[in-house]
Amino acid sequence: MKKLLLASIGILAMSVVAASAADLPRQRMMPAKAPIYIPPAWSWTGFYIGINGGGGFGRSDFSAPFPTGSFNTSGGLLGGTLGYNYQTGNIVLGAEGDIDWSDIHGSAACAGTSCETRNNWLGTARGRLGYTFGNFMPYVTGGLAVGDIKTSIVGDASQTKAGWTAGGGIEAHISGPWSAKVEYLHVDLGRGASVLGSDAKFQTDLVRAGLNYKF
Repeated sequence: MKKLLLASIGILAMSVVAASAADLPRQRMMPAKAPIYIPPAWSWTGFYIGINGGGGFGRSDFSAPFPTGSFNTSGGLLGGTLGYNYQTGNIVLGAEGDIDWSDIHGSAACAGTSCETRNNWLGTARGRLGYTFGNFMPYVTGGLAVGDIKTSIVGDASQTKAGWTAGGGIEAHISGPWSAKVEYLHVDLGRGASVLGSDAKFQTDLVRAGLNYKF
């Protein structure tokens, strides 16, 4: 009888505890915070195409027998760009080529007439070396320059000449696959074809802007 009483008391106590636990308010689960999104770093590695445009400002002169002395040349240019970059760490190695329509020209009086130097097209094939600061990449560049030199006195003559170019610029990632650049190039094509025994040199300083699309 005593054992039965103790068992009854134990069952009753367990029931009270269970009922009390059921009446306790349930703790709310705090919602998990979404992880902070960190966009992937822009990589310069890859092929790209683009457009470029700007202006050229230089000096020219005609040799004897129609010497002119040095005179100014200037004009605009517009064209396309193709290139490839490879990034390792913060260093970017690249190769770039472009071909532009050009209207860089100038003239001076010579022996009672006018002597004119004109450049109708200009292309370059250059190496590039850049260093990235986030989305910005300053760079130096240099290589081959090719273009025509048209010389005019009474008649005219045109000759394709190969020379050199060197300069630098800065390129910046804008959004998605797009980047924009501003650059300076010095171009020297040497001297062009002779007209009546006189030829002209062509040197120019280019300031251009460009927009590139990376694949």
